Amino acid sequence: MNDFSNRTYNEIEIGTSLTLSRCLSETEVEALALVSGEVDPFHLDSISPEGHRIDAKAVAAEALLSNMLSRRLPGPGSTILSQSLSFSGNISAGDELTATVTAIDKQPDGHVIVFDCRVCCGDEVLVQGSVRVAAPTQRIAYSNLATPELILRRNDVFSKILLRCQSLPPVKCAVVHPCDRDSLLGPIEAAKRGLIELVLVGPEKKIRAVADAEGLSLDGYRIVSTEHSVEAAQVAVAMARSGEVEALMKGSLHTDELMGAVVPSATGLRTGRRVSHVFVMDVPAYPRMLLVTDAAINIAPTIRDKADICQNAIDLARVLGIDTPKVAILAAVETVNPDMQATVDAAMLCKMADRGQITGGLLDGPLAFDNAVSEEAARTKKIVSQVAGNADILLVPDLEAGNMVAKQLQYLAGADSAGIVLGTRVPIVLTSRADSVRTRLASTAVMALVAHAKREADASQN
Repeated sequence: MNDFSNRTYNEIEIGTSLTLSRCLSETEVEALALVSGEVDPFHLDSISPEGHRIDAKAVAAEALLSNMLSRRLPGPGSTILSQSLSFSGNISAGDELTATVTAIDKQPDGHVIVFDCRVCCGDEVLVQGSVRVAAPTQRIAYSNLATPELILRRNDVFSKILLRCQSLPPVKCAVVHPCDRDSLLGPIEAAKRGLIELVLVGPEKKIRAVADAEGLSLDGYRIVSTEHSVEAAQVAVAMARSGEVEALMKGSLHTDELMGAVVPSATGLRTGRRVSHVFVMDVPAYPRMLLVTDAAINIAPTIRDKADICQNAIDLARVLGIDTPKVAILAAVETVNPDMQATVDAAMLCKMADRGQITGGLLDGPLAFDNAVSEEAARTKKIVSQVAGNADILLVPDLEAGNMVAKQLQYLAGADSAGIVLGTRVPIVLTSRADSVRTRLASTAVMALVAHAKREADASQN
């Protein structure tokens, strides 16, 4: 770390100059595009600066020049009073900008110094003009602290999923016990967007009381009244069994109340496939959609359970547009250790995939979390794999591990998540009571795509 000191008004002479160069990263160009407004107003697609030049000269120049004048010359204690700058050309990721500031005039009244300013990219002059600065009168020493790293959301996964749903007809969905604000607002918003045809199942008086408190109209929505949450789950499951609805969404009841109605073989929604849960995650620092399974249903899955959990996740990933999902089977280490069951299960799952018992994806494991999502970590440990560092699906050892991974990504990495239950006759949106309306909307969009895929599969069989 370097130590610096500012330059006072008296120390700066006419002709004093400073030149700095900086190579723009993709993240910086994306940030400039966001600040300058050079993005799709609906933000449906991620910004892709590679090969695309943006007209963000003013933002780039002001940032670079402000940094030089405020931190170097004159430095801390300075105040930028006014500027007169002209702009031309464009910038893109990888461009090296060279900025020069030169003192051309001093005005004793207010300790003002006028700086000639110029920013170039190679031989092209992007910015030129002058800036008036009130210079400090006292010396200040400081350390050149590193600029915090900026992480931008690179995918906007959920916007893309919602966009895919725009051309599809709504899915008839029963919302089970929507008796609080978010569990009612979320599906109503989804219905307004044409994602679902809404059926509300639960105590009608409670549902209407929530709607009245939020100023919502329930006109046009069917309400199937029940006495309590357990009955609401049973009635909704029966509607799904009969084909009256194509999907279910958890409201404000407990997960075990809903799943208690789903799992019985005689009256529930089970199929020949193990029921499992998948989180579809939009992680700002990860360059693709990420699925985490199972974080909510299977507490300590056996190897047979894991095979079904894996197949459910692969099938979902394919519905969401990933042709050949890469599945990283997580453990604490990357080698098979007979004393660590997760590593043994990973090896068995990979061989099951080799034998066609798991299809549609590319499996590898055991892999530690870092090697699953970081190509650099995989290279450091000399792991040669098509999956390592590029995982689309993280298959966790058990529910506790999955829940921790998903929630750490949410609360520490700023990830958004959509939760869905698969392996049932109809897809089930399994949200948390803490989920926002946005999260519930994203989960509904995922459910809608699964329901439409099931429609197409059923139609092709008939």
